[in-house]
Amino acid sequence: MEQDQQFLEYVVRALVDNPDDVKINRAIDQMGVLLTLSVHKDDMGKVIGRSGATAKAIRTVLRVVGMKNDARVNLKIEEPEGSERPSSGPYVRDTSVDDVIKDLKSE
Repeated sequence: MEQDQQFLEYVVRALVDNPDDVKINRAIDQMGVLLTLSVHKDDMGKVIGRSGATAKAIRTVLRVVGMKNDARVNLKIEEPEGSERPSSGPYVRDTSVDDVIKDLKSE
């Protein structure tokens, strides 16, 4: 197992409640190294973090690990089977500012 993959596995296993469900696939292409992370659906929030802060931090440190080994490392987090994205609510991107204002005025 390569250093970037070992690092990612160590960090993610420490974050999640289901460390046995952590799976990492490593592929090399013309863009560099692609690490694809798969975790239990209940652990997605812990890996992504509030507003994506945890995932962004992991990606930043992975890039540093990659630079140390003369490689460009990218992280893809797979959406687990059975997970659902919200189709409505205050955080859905399809909602326009005008729609939000109308909702606030109607309350």
